[in-house]
Amino acid sequence: MGRARGQGARAEGPGRARLPLRRSLLGRLLAVSALVAACSVAATAWIAVQTTSGAIKQEQGQNLTADARIYDTLLEYAARNPTWDGVGATVRELARESGRRVALTTQSRQPLADSATAATAPALPPQASAVVDPLSVDTVLAARGTDGQRTAADRIDPRAVGPFRLSTADSTALRRTADAEVACLNRAGIASDVVVGASGRPRVQIVGNDPERALGTRCDLAALDTPTRSEQKALDALTALADACLKRQGREGVRLNNDLSWGDPAAVEVPGEAGPLSPRPVPGPAPRDAPVTEAEPSAVPRERTGENDRAIASCVGTARSEQLSSYVASPALLFIGDEGGATLPGFDLSPANTAKIAGAAALVLTLTVGASVFAGTRLVRPLHALTGAAQRMRDGEQPASVPVSGDDEVGRLAAAFNDMSAHRARLEEQRKAMVSDVAHELRTPLSNIRGWLEAAQDGLADPDPAFVSSLLEEAVQLQHIIDDLQDLAAADAGVLRLHPEPVGVRELLSQVAAAHQARAENAGVTLTVAVAATDPEPALRADPVRLRQAVGNLVSNAVRHTPEGGRVTLSAYASDASDASEGGGEGDDEGKACDGTVVIEVQDTGSGIPAEDLPHVFDRFWRAEKSRSRRTGGSGLGLAIVRKLVEAHGGAVEATSTEGEGSTFALRLPAGTEPAGP
Repeated sequence: MGRARGQGARAEGPGRARLPLRRSLLGRLLAVSALVAACSVAATAWIAVQTTSGAIKQEQGQNLTADARIYDTLLEYAARNPTWDGVGATVRELARESGRRVALTTQSRQPLADSATAATAPALPPQASAVVDPLSVDTVLAARGTDGQRTAADRIDPRAVGPFRLSTADSTALRRTADAEVACLNRAGIASDVVVGASGRPRVQIVGNDPERALGTRCDLAALDTPTRSEQKALDALTALADACLKRQGREGVRLNNDLSWGDPAAVEVPGEAGPLSPRPVPGPAPRDAPVTEAEPSAVPRERTGENDRAIASCVGTARSEQLSSYVASPALLFIGDEGGATLPGFDLSPANTAKIAGAAALVLTLTVGASVFAGTRLVRPLHALTGAAQRMRDGEQPASVPVSGDDEVGRLAAAFNDMSAHRARLEEQRKAMVSDVAHELRTPLSNIRGWLEAAQDGLADPDPAFVSSLLEEAVQLQHIIDDLQDLAAADAGVLRLHPEPVGVRELLSQVAAAHQARAENAGVTLTVAVAATDPEPALRADPVRLRQAVGNLVSNAVRHTPEGGRVTLSAYASDASDASEGGGEGDDEGKACDGTVVIEVQDTGSGIPAEDLPHVFDRFWRAEKSRSRRTGGSGLGLAIVRKLVEAHGGAVEATSTEGEGSTFALRLPAGTEPAGP
């Protein structure tokens, strides 16, 4: 029973590799859950996008358009006026047109203008919608210039012209000149118009933006490029500011052209270039209507480098901001929101959108239920089969195997159940055989005792010393069987008591040999101990009584199966794990010797054991001779007890045999360690 239990434990133990997650039941459940979750999230996201994106885009688009127009209007006011005085009317008009609240404060949040009509205006949000500063324009909200030429780096509003603004007289005179040039171009068949810039300077714009078409005419367009006295004065002041900035950096001054470019206005030949290089413009807006005049070329051309150009561009931008700062309003914070204080657009859930949400929810629910039913059915079907098989086993029916559907957790459970069912069937057969063997072993001495007693009662036998000796022999045999069964029961229950102590192996073998010497001599068998006194004695810690019992059982069994003239040899030696692994035979699968073992061998020259019987020699009540005659063998418990005693010491027992030559039984015990028993 112990051997069968050990095999069952190995069958159910961690002998098989752990299932990968993709093949396990857990992995499948996780996959189904992930699928359901993904469907739910996708459906929810789709519904949310479909029901909200249209309304939000529409309202946000309207708000962004209105916000840009409000910002551009106030930006124009700041560019044309040095203060915010009088901006209240403009703010109220913008609020009325857009239907939103418009508030303007200083950078320290002091109110300048507010369109709120309530007696107590709602508090302004902590974050301003924009900063209105004509010298640092928000390129996202700012409206494009009238010519569409603004870039991301163009931060000064083109309507901030400052000292470049023309007087009425100069603007009128230039307008007459522009009208005359347009009339000239029209006579030449070239369509053109007069465009007036923010500074009041008119310019001629040819339809189609192809000025080269006017080169072949007699129209003098250069007449509009001559700067007025006020423009030249403003340009000289700007150049002085830029030169001061460059000198602070240790650089030479620069001469600005009317279009705020620098260097020679004429094309300059540059070595390595395919053609002439035109003057580089500053990355900032020039007044679009500023005249373009030719500057006198420098006596010594300045070396043009990228680093120098970047420094000039930075200084020109700084100079423009400094020049215009007194002509424009100071920066102000702009707040745009709803009259009630709400800042985010909302929308109403329409009946159509409600129906979409309900339909998507029903679809997701249907998919979830379907996936759960499918997975649950596949999971429960083999469990039902296992439950039915277990109930049939409980009712005493013949155990039957259940089908193994796969190599997942349920499949392995079915395989383990089949192994358990087969193991239970083997245990039942062994139990029946053991009951039969126990009854036979007990019946023989009891029948002998009863027969002799009945004979004495009937006067057929005299109760002389021989009679009493015969009864005592049978009683001792009966007691021996009972003691063996008790030892096996204690070993199976794990309550076999051991009293370990250092054991002299040579002395122990000598004691066992002396105890069986008389029996061996009567059988004509030579019993010897092959442990020389000069050899180092292996260190062993064990229960000497139980160890003598185990070795004695082996010696008794060897003497019984060795013919007259044979030999039984007891030996012991130290071994290591590699030596232990080389030995084959019964007992290898019962336990492995640890590093440093003591091997005790009992070798005989008897009849040997057939190869087909060798795996069963340690089974309980097993005998090669099936008649179980007392003359040819014992009860069949001796070797089973040997195995249990050795295992209690943490060792293993093995047997090798060659039929007709003899057998060798080896006990492998851990050297110098405590026994495994309690």
